[in-house]
Order: sequence, then C-alpha cells, then structure tokens
Amino acid sequence: MTEKALRLGTRRSKLAMAQSGQVADAVSQVTGRPVELVEITTYGDVSREALAQIGGTGVFVAALRDALLRGEVDFAVHSLKDLPTAQHEGLVVAAVPEREDPRDVVVARDARKLTDLPRGARIGTGAPRRMAQLNAYARTHGLEIETVPIRGNVDTRIGYVRSGELDAVVLAAAGLNRVGRIDEVTDFLSVDTVLPAPGQGALAIECRAGSTARDAELIAALAELDDPFTRVAVTAERSLLAALEAGCSAPVGALADLLADGQIVKEMRLRGVVGTTDGSTLVQLSTTGPVPETHEAALALGRELATEMLAQGAAGLMGERAQ
Repeated sequence: MTEKALRLGTRRSKLAMAQSGQVADAVSQVTGRPVELVEITTYGDVSREALAQIGGTGVFVAALRDALLRGEVDFAVHSLKDLPTAQHEGLVVAAVPEREDPRDVVVARDARKLTDLPRGARIGTGAPRRMAQLNAYARTHGLEIETVPIRGNVDTRIGYVRSGELDAVVLAAAGLNRVGRIDEVTDFLSVDTVLPAPGQGALAIECRAGSTARDAELIAALAELDDPFTRVAVTAERSLLAALEAGCSAPVGALADLLADGQIVKEMRLRGVVGTTDGSTLVQLSTTGPVPETHEAALALGRELATEMLAQGAAGLMGERAQ
C-alpha cells in the first residue's frame, strides 16, 4: 500500500509554484512519500495595493499559516524574505535549504547595464530598500534615474520593460533562476551596490510544532533539507531586521557572507543598510566575527549590528516603524 501523500501548501504564483515544486521533489526523496501541492490564495496575491500600504510583512504568509494550523496542509514553503521575523506559535521552520543567489538583478531594454541606462531612466521596483540604494548609488556616480513603484509577478514586471513603459526593472536573481528566466537579466548588481533583503534567495519550510508522533516525524524528515550555513546567515540577517523593528517593506538590506580560507569557512561578515528612499541618507555598517555556532549567537550578531546602526541614526530613516 502506498503511503498517503503529504500536502504542501503554496501560493499560486508561477514563482511560488516553481519553488514549491522543487521542495516537493526533495521532500519526496527524503520521505519516500508522494507530495501534492495545495494552492492557497493569500491577501498579498489578490490586493493591488503597494506592499508597504497593506502591511508588508506577512501578507503572503498568513493564509498559508492558517491552513497549516487548521490541518489542511502538512507543511508550507515561503520565500524567507516574506516571513515575519517573530516566531509563530504552534509552527516551526523545520528547514532552510541551501540559498540561491541572493543578489538583485536588472532587466533593461537594449541589454543595458545599470551604468549605461539613458539619462532620466525610469527603473521599476516594489521595494523601498532597492529605491534607497539605487538612488544613493546614482547620486554618488552621477547617474540620473527615476525609481518607479511597481507591483506584480515576474511576467508583469518584465512586461513594463518590453512595452517601453519602463527602461528597466530590478528583481531578485533567485526568483528568475527558479522560473527559468535568468537569461533575461542584463546586469547582476553587486551586493556592494545594492544589499539584498534579509533572507533573499532563501526558502523556509514550515510545519506544525505539534506534539504528535506524526508531527515529530515530519519535522525530522524536513530537517534533512536544512543547510546549516544558510540558516545561520539568514538568522543573523533577520535578527538585524527585527532589532531595527522593521517589516519586510522597510528600506532595510542585510547580507551575511561566509568568509572561507580555501575550503574552510573561517568567519561570517554581516552587512546592513537602511536609507531614505530618495537615497539622500544611508546608514551602512558591517561586522565580521567567528561563524556563530548556535541560533542564539546568530541572533546576537544581528542585534549588535542593529544597535550600532540605530546609534548612527537608522531609526529616523525608516519612516513609519512597522509594527
């Protein structure tokens, strides 16, 4: 008798379906059980408002978590950058698989790079974080650009460039990789130019933290997909975000790099940035130390850097502090 399929809750977007499909295959391999995708529509998918207006953090997550808690699905896959930093009671992130490319990328007309866009180029992005850093970069490099707020899936955003409405859009490399469209990228932005969102490129596999043997078995199986280096890096990045009291729609960038000597990982460098969306003011700091060996040590690293950033005026740059 074949074992009952595990139910994976996923958003309906092409990107969510692609990344959930990849996780489903991996979970099938470690459990030996079939996995079926259960499509769930979230508020963030149906609302046309700007993310910052509808609450940013959690708008893509709440419906999936409700389905988990009601027992309609066994586990869910989230883009980690959409996940609120506070732990949800009754749920556990059982695995953070190895991270995809965390960088942001440009898709521009005429295969242009950021530095050869025409004067006054209109660049679309939905993220205040990207606007702040792109505008700051333009100011210091003598570029004239206009950042334009946009919403929508990958097709919609690239469509603005194809139709000539925008000169370029900025997207996450990881998303384009997962939907097989990375060849449309015209420029990979160095993390020195634009720091990604905390957790960008990483996925979170979440399930019930229940006390039943079945829940414990699933947590143990999913944990096999966990990448310890990715988890420690994103834990530090999200701790920085939480300590700044900022939601995922705030103009905060963070990236934890593992610094290796040959094959041996020696240290971790955590970088953070927060700025006004016009790019006139940025607070950008980094710290380097031993790779955190515990969850608590990773949290502490993020908090320490956030404290330094707040001391340099970061709080005043975020506008409304997200609750």
